[in-house]
Amino acid sequence: MALFRGMWGALRALGRSGAEICAGCGGRLPSPLSLVCIPKCFSSNVGNHPKKPLTSYLRFSTEQLPKFKAKHPDAKLSELIRKIGAAWRELPEAEKKVYEADFKAEWKAYKEAMSKFKDQLTPTQLVSFEKEVRQKRLKKKASIRKRELTLLGKPKRPRSAYNIYVCESFQQAKDASAQVSRAAGCLQGKLKTINEAWKNLSSDEKQVYIQLAKDDRIRYDNEMKSWEEQMAEVGRSDLIRRSVKRSGDIPEK
Repeated sequence: MALFRGMWGALRALGRSGAEICAGCGGRLPSPLSLVCIPKCFSSNVGNHPKKPLTSYLRFSTEQLPKFKAKHPDAKLSELIRKIGAAWRELPEAEKKVYEADFKAEWKAYKEAMSKFKDQLTPTQLVSFEKEVRQKRLKKKASIRKRELTLLGKPKRPRSAYNIYVCESFQQAKDASAQVSRAAGCLQGKLKTINEAWKNLSSDEKQVYIQLAKDDRIRYDNEMKSWEEQMAEVGRSDLIRRSVKRSGDIPEK
């Protein structure tokens, strides 16, 4: 986990960012965590508080990622991660201690600066600040976890018959004329229209999507089996499912 937490920080340092994308239609979807409420009366101060220093490994990763990308321009990010991890493990202890010493010095300065920062806050501001920090930590933890699984190449979850239909409908609307797009209205209106259309499909029409969903389930099961074998080989048994529910049918909406 520490390795991929470090790489996530390295990617952020390089200005990378991500977005939820519908597996079928490519449309951007909001993250549920983006709906977390943060007090607006204090949110402007968040950017002013002292920032945690980079850990020794993260500092090393941030420095090495551009170098490894230049050396291996065609390599996948997961391959670069493994190479950087191996380079860190092989780094002489004397060089590691330099990174660790820098981190300890910056961490001490950070703690002192954070203490002074909190002393300047009123009790109400302190409560709001700590609440916001917890929310940001939760969101960051979820982002790190998701990015880690993406970097490890975890297969995309199977889609339901309804999900496949929705994505297909959005793609058709995207390819339609401007007049049809205007008639569809806002996103909420489109979803309502698509939902009603799904309910009005005949059994035979729905069966097409149900079969696609079953095929996607087979794809997912096969890919997950292979992926979990790879995770076992690299020592990530914590990512292997303890129990797998098998079902011949994919539930409909």
